[in-house]
Amino acid sequence: MAAEKGPILSPTPNQLLLQRSSPLLQWRLSAITALVFSLMVFVWSIDGFSIQTFAEPWRLSAYSIRVSFSPSPSPSPSPKPHLTEPHKKPTTGPRNLNAKEKTNLTPNSTRWIAAASGKNYTANLIKNWLAPGGSPCREAKTVDISLPAVDGIDTVELTAGEIHEFRFQALDESRNAVCIGGDYFETDLSGENWKSRPPVKDHGDGNYSMSLQVHPEFAGEFNLTVILLFRHYQGLKLSPARLGVDQKLRNIRLRFVKKLDVALPELRTCKRSDFTRDAWSGRWTRLGKNESCQISNDGRYRCLPADFPCREPWCEGALGALESNGWVYSSHCSFKMFSGDDAWDCLKNKWIFFWGDSNHVDSIRNMLNFVLGRPDIPAVPRRFDMKFSNPKNESETVRITSIFNGHWNDTQNYQGLDSLKDNGFRELLKKYFSEEDRVPDAMVVNSGLHDGIHWTSPRAFEKGAETAAAYWKGVFDGVKNRGLQPPEVVFRNTVATGGYARTLPFNPSKMEAFNGVFLEKMRDAGLVTSVVDNFDMTYPWHYDNRCNDGVHYGRAPAKMMWRDGEIGHQYFVDLMLVHVLLNALCVR
Repeated sequence: MAAEKGPILSPTPNQLLLQRSSPLLQWRLSAITALVFSLMVFVWSIDGFSIQTFAEPWRLSAYSIRVSFSPSPSPSPSPKPHLTEPHKKPTTGPRNLNAKEKTNLTPNSTRWIAAASGKNYTANLIKNWLAPGGSPCREAKTVDISLPAVDGIDTVELTAGEIHEFRFQALDESRNAVCIGGDYFETDLSGENWKSRPPVKDHGDGNYSMSLQVHPEFAGEFNLTVILLFRHYQGLKLSPARLGVDQKLRNIRLRFVKKLDVALPELRTCKRSDFTRDAWSGRWTRLGKNESCQISNDGRYRCLPADFPCREPWCEGALGALESNGWVYSSHCSFKMFSGDDAWDCLKNKWIFFWGDSNHVDSIRNMLNFVLGRPDIPAVPRRFDMKFSNPKNESETVRITSIFNGHWNDTQNYQGLDSLKDNGFRELLKKYFSEEDRVPDAMVVNSGLHDGIHWTSPRAFEKGAETAAAYWKGVFDGVKNRGLQPPEVVFRNTVATGGYARTLPFNPSKMEAFNGVFLEKMRDAGLVTSVVDNFDMTYPWHYDNRCNDGVHYGRAPAKMMWRDGEIGHQYFVDLMLVHVLLNALCVR
């Protein structure tokens, strides 16, 4: 226990006389003082601490950071962070990365980062979108930001496991503060074995904040990138391409330091209740790597053995089957990688109904090819209703119905939810829920990229989302009136468009807003059972076209020239979505 604080008393003259007249006593006191000081230094030295590291958090407590400047000729070098070096392994062939370490210390538990998802999402979005100007700072255009906690610093040092908030201010071309919000900043936090999107909070007055967190297992060197994609809600306009900024404002070097007394609650495998969150804040972690991996003649990347195992707590099952060369996604919980047998045990004799854009077409094909053991099905159309059998047991089947919602005519595009204005399309959908003695067991739905092109404004899309939610509520009420149980509804967010598509009408700014609006309307109608945040899942890979063609993340593997000029492309992001959807459909 700490000693009680009290008045500091001066020694009496007799005490001073006694100290001066007793050399033996002086020697004993000196020895005791030296011993106490040595013990204090020893305690402070544990885990790389020093007096400097003790004092500096008081100076920067608002950001919970410690900074390390570039090397200087100072005779007293800054203390080096405690970094755990991985065991040396061959640089070729499959290998595990960052195996867990055991310690005898009891860590201080902190919390995982979480994305905010407040109430009245649509009303707040439209209110802020319509916010008036009226003063110079409200009419100003953002060209830069001020990030005082890190600007001018070579490397920022942070404690792994803790959440670190950075506040920044939008600035105009004269470096005056902008006093209105709505700018859309892309943020990326990347290390050798980590990729995530730090969530950004818009305070509405030109001030923003972003939150960073890295698990201690992945402590090391990172880059934090901040890109201004659009100013003041301009990405929500019907034709925003000419308004796109796409300017990198910061590329900050970070060093996350592992402290043995800081730990996060261990992730657990997702349960049914974990799919109720509207917005996720996950990360991609790399658990293995084959540095000599090459694309095969069929366009696939079989970098790790198919049975290469996941490592707890980041996933469960065979990571190699994801064909991601070790990358896997997790969020507030981790996901099971389904084997073919596990998937068939879940899906046999079930009916899954898909209603969404053409990304559903890719996901269904990838589920059939990679998980359900049906590589003999090279493609599925935009609109179909078919039963597929288990190649190991033909008595086991799953019925999949997929109805494209980009247009009421499945050969056309760019109507989105407004495709429901066609009476024939409404009747087509309704018949799957009214003309048989059963209805689908589950429905996977998204609004789709076509809405980004079709709707003239967020207010117009709000009306379309309300109409769509009301339509499906009517369909489900009809199911209940027949004495049947309506299907579970998995709301699968629309992807973050990538590379060249980031400034087009279906840009990430608009699709993130439309995701929130449609989800809110579907929830208000009492229709949503589960949420799968595919926007968060795709976001770390949306800056180029290595994992997408701009609008699809699951195109079939092919050893041919891709959009970015390389041979082949990565398809594992959509395959990860397949496994997450299976978790949402199958876990209880």
